[in-house]
Amino acid sequence: MIPLFKPYMNKEEIDAVADVINSGWIGLGPRTKEFEEKFAEFIGIKHAIALNSATAGLHLALKLLNLQKGSEIITTPLTFISTAFSPLYCNLKPVFADIQEDTLNIDLEDIKKKITPKTKAIIPVHYGGHPCDMKEIQEIAEENDLMIIEDAAHACGSEYNNKKIGSLNLTVFSFAAIKNLSTGDGGMLTTNNDLFNERLRKLRWMGITSSTFSRTSKDNYKWDYDVEEIGYKFHPTDIQSAIGLVQLRKLEKSNNLRNKIFKKYNDEFEKIDWIKTPIHKSNIKSSCHNYTIKIDKNREQLIKYLDAIGISAGVHYKPLYLHSFFKNMKVDCPVTDSVWKKIVTLPMYPSMIEEEVNQVINAVKSFK
Repeated sequence: MIPLFKPYMNKEEIDAVADVINSGWIGLGPRTKEFEEKFAEFIGIKHAIALNSATAGLHLALKLLNLQKGSEIITTPLTFISTAFSPLYCNLKPVFADIQEDTLNIDLEDIKKKITPKTKAIIPVHYGGHPCDMKEIQEIAEENDLMIIEDAAHACGSEYNNKKIGSLNLTVFSFAAIKNLSTGDGGMLTTNNDLFNERLRKLRWMGITSSTFSRTSKDNYKWDYDVEEIGYKFHPTDIQSAIGLVQLRKLEKSNNLRNKIFKKYNDEFEKIDWIKTPIHKSNIKSSCHNYTIKIDKNREQLIKYLDAIGISAGVHYKPLYLHSFFKNMKVDCPVTDSVWKKIVTLPMYPSMIEEEVNQVINAVKSFK
């Protein structure tokens, strides 16, 4: 079976984990500190705070803002459920803006339409690794005194106007099993704000003012610490961070491999009249997290056809407002309503060999 996604790991990650286990320090410690420093350097930002998931990152980013209960957070419905649940964790209200048909990113004009006096923040999601129009979103946010939290779960290594995603606003990355940079599960939150950085490090570790590692040296262990506010168990371990360090070294290479597959798919599928291929705008560099086409044929039949011959295909995503939890929410997203019924995600991962790529191409072409 050719999977949709596949982790890009080998003996380097195994050896990195073994080194941590042999060191005797496997919790939050020196590998995490090193991972944070190197990730911040890679992004081009002052602070990177490692977490146990991107979901935790979105939760904490909103927690930082100290917003009034019921404040509205505008985001896209074409995303993973964490993006919409994170406001709810903080007693805030997610509001869905429509998407752009070409990039599947949040639509700028609909953001403007959805702003009310209760709106306090925007969470744009860089779908598939293709950056949103951040210059325009920044302008909307400044005009309306709104905060921006970028959901870059798909966009590790992506660039907008020659700057890495994560270098401007509070930004959340995912290191889940199938992401471009994977630690098995994990995440990172980036910021240039010193006060945010200080508070985040406490919030991720139960509100504790200093980590066990910072209170431990070769000569002694200081047991005492303070707890200043309610915090969460959101920190990673050094096992995850050791994997992350190896994955970070591989990221440019693995994203380039994804990009080659993306281009080959586009070259072949652009020839088929019932397929609309994904685009890359000229001012962006995409991480190519996934490859999503739009089709004018029966989607479920195509997915079943591919599955029968050993090729996985999926849908990313069913609009969040179609899930039972949101059934009572009033939503006006006509482009999302139309487009999501046409999208199909095809296999793409760095270790995908040419034979497998060709197999997918030929299978899709042969679908009647």
